[in-house]
Amino acid sequence: MKIVDVCAFYSPRGGGVRTYVEQKLKIGPQLGHEIVIVAPGDEDSVIERGPGARIVFLRSPRFPLDRKYWYFNEAERLHAVLDAEAPDFVEATSPWRSASLVADWPGAAPRSLVMHADPLSAYAYRWFGPIFSRETIDRQFSMFWEHLRRNSRRFDHVVCANADLARRLRDGGVANTATIAMGVEPGCFSPDLRDAGLRARLLQACELPETATLLLAVGRLAPEKRWPMVVDAVNAASRDTPIGLVMLGEGREQRMILRHISGNPHIRLLSPERDRRRFARILASADALVHGCEAETFCMVAAEARASGVPVVVPDAGGALDHAQDGAGFSYTACDPASAAQAIRAAAISRPRPATTARTMDEHFEDLFATYAATAAVPRQAA
Repeated sequence: MKIVDVCAFYSPRGGGVRTYVEQKLKIGPQLGHEIVIVAPGDEDSVIERGPGARIVFLRSPRFPLDRKYWYFNEAERLHAVLDAEAPDFVEATSPWRSASLVADWPGAAPRSLVMHADPLSAYAYRWFGPIFSRETIDRQFSMFWEHLRRNSRRFDHVVCANADLARRLRDGGVANTATIAMGVEPGCFSPDLRDAGLRARLLQACELPETATLLLAVGRLAPEKRWPMVVDAVNAASRDTPIGLVMLGEGREQRMILRHISGNPHIRLLSPERDRRRFARILASADALVHGCEAETFCMVAAEARASGVPVVVPDAGGALDHAQDGAGFSYTACDPASAAQAIRAAAISRPRPATTARTMDEHFEDLFATYAATAAVPRQAA
């Protein structure tokens, strides 16, 4: 099949969507499919990624709330690209305006909406959850729910990476939901990459001895990631036992997070490690991964930690929780720094090395593309 992914939140500077896209461009052709990513950017351009894989950029405005991203602003130009590509299957990988643009395209190809984001958890529930119940918040955000319900009826599938998100969408009247879990990059992550020397150097950067616990935190420096809460939890837990926290990330909240760290020598905020092999060694060398976001649709870094034999400390809501199951980590009450501190203490004391059974992205794409092929085999008319 020729699969076109209309990917509104692809950024060459990183993020979970970029990691997913890069693996799709690699694995898709290996499975016999042609993969075309259509993404907004500063200029019209095409980047070839080898046989059967390329990225088509459409000149678009920068996203005002995060200048690392762009947004599609011309339906006609996007539809013209889809017409020219003549795909067998089309994906929209953002639930916002681009989903409506793909739904409005009059072509005959079947299409899916892939939920790489959980906007209600990331924004509405986070903003108003301390005051109102979710039922009240859902009523106040009924326009967004209706947007999802309306578009879901125009897509063959609404693909979720975890069953909890699919259930919430289904309970909210979103049609055609399907759960197809993601996975980790095959052959990249392993407990065999644990490096005692690297671990010692990271703890030394935190001004701590090798006997201390090394925590790792990875992700965009954005409000929904709740890094200040993670910092508070680590500070509280470290009153009982020496703990160093190395954070890898960048984003618009960097200055605020540095102020929150407030010069604590045991917490270091470093730039993201873009070399995947080196990152895999860093991850395997940690004693635990700590994460703060309850709005993850999958939480790739937690899956990578599990594949590295590293326990996770994650909230009890969202996709990250899946990776703490079967003794692979510790969960805490979402948004609660005291509960997170308790879970961090438990991880620091026990330091388990969980089993490394982990689903791979090969398995994810095999299941995803098989679902698409079965849908494409059913004749349909253009809109």
